[in-house]
Amino acid sequence: MSSTRPRINVVGTGYLGATHAAAMAEMGFEVIGVDSDPAKVAALSRGEVPFFEPGLPELLRRHVESGRLRFTTDLAEATALSDVHFICVGTPQQVASFAANLSYVEEATAGVARNLTHDGIIVGKSTVPVGTGERLRSLIAGLVPDGVDAELVWNPEFLREGKAVEDTLRPDRIVVGGTSDRSEAVLRAVYAAPLATGTPMIVCDLPTAELVKVSANAFLATKISFINAIAEVCEAAGANVSVLADALGHDARIGRQFLNAGLGFGGGCLPKDIRALMYRASELGAFSASSLLQQVDEINMGQRQRIIDMTLDACGGSVLNRRIGVLGAAFKPDTDDVRDSPALNVAAALHLRGAQVVVYDPEASETARRMYPTLSYASELDDAVAGSDALLVLTEWPEFVDADPARLAAIAGVPSLIDGRNCLDPAIWAEAGWQVRSLGRPTVHSAVASTAAPFTRPAWASAGRLVAAH
Repeated sequence: MSSTRPRINVVGTGYLGATHAAAMAEMGFEVIGVDSDPAKVAALSRGEVPFFEPGLPELLRRHVESGRLRFTTDLAEATALSDVHFICVGTPQQVASFAANLSYVEEATAGVARNLTHDGIIVGKSTVPVGTGERLRSLIAGLVPDGVDAELVWNPEFLREGKAVEDTLRPDRIVVGGTSDRSEAVLRAVYAAPLATGTPMIVCDLPTAELVKVSANAFLATKISFINAIAEVCEAAGANVSVLADALGHDARIGRQFLNAGLGFGGGCLPKDIRALMYRASELGAFSASSLLQQVDEINMGQRQRIIDMTLDACGGSVLNRRIGVLGAAFKPDTDDVRDSPALNVAAALHLRGAQVVVYDPEASETARRMYPTLSYASELDDAVAGSDALLVLTEWPEFVDADPARLAAIAGVPSLIDGRNCLDPAIWAEAGWQVRSLGRPTVHSAVASTAAPFTRPAWASAGRLVAAH
């Protein structure tokens, strides 16, 4: 171990690893990022981030240029030159199972263990099922070279996409599990900057550290599914779920965050994490937890069908040959991540029912195109709205929230809006001529008679402004 600052190795340079590596360099450490993908390593070495994350490109370029941060495909070299080895690889859901695929974590951990040339601390940051750390400790013990001491601890990540840089540099808590006095001291040195500003460090056993991230995600998912279940009650009773959520949010025991009824959660974390926890809880015989999470998941997935049904109703029972504008492809704003995106799931389902679906997203169009190449993608907001028989707002980007409803009503074929995120003021949109449907709130009818002309295919659609997938 270095007598001054520990040298840091980050294995895996995807969303978590690239952000963590850049943030560690910002905190003053020498950092090597390792990845098996040469193209990704080459891009990062040029200071290019292969995904959208506000603030990360600037941070990455600054420390690549300073020499404090570099990237390589050579795990052996990076391990030999480092003292603290962060495991930041993915744990996707297994094929045909809710269980987490731990092959990448096992491979990365084994690679570090067998290439250690001096004592080191292996720090798991990937989200894993409880019990993984103990298995990895046995794996490490059989691979580490003679005379070298390797200690495995767990330090879960709590990054929010769109706010990952802030969450790494100024976290609201740091959790470390399974540490000895030595490894705790090293991690306190690694996180000295946020600790100095008052960030608490929670030191616990290995299983508790493994459970913190998935439990946090499960709680947030439960809160979202709860308000969506209540939204269904509101619809049946004629109540307004947004006002109800505001009232609930004033209770300090509950809080207002994550009480927004709508299309539900998606992305690369919450869905897979609650399913992995559900699976692991069943393995451990904790059936109350697995049953609860099953219901949370079912409610969430059901929201997508509710938006589809609402769109069908808005179009008179069928979307066949109807033009549907979809605003949003990313699973949430401030990211281009479309993994398990509710917006794209709805768009694809409507396309399969014969609709002409035109998707617009400020950042995620290219990632969406790769995953759903049969959909059409607009290059501008107006292109998705023009001539539409129904307009769906499915990701709450500021560009959509701040849009001028009167101007959009003038170019829509039929000013019929489905607010899938309850992010718009229905009264303002109705005043501009829209009929507004949303989940858990009464339908608001247009305040003015529609003067929109019958739908005709706009001239620009054949002039190259609408970017088709094929």
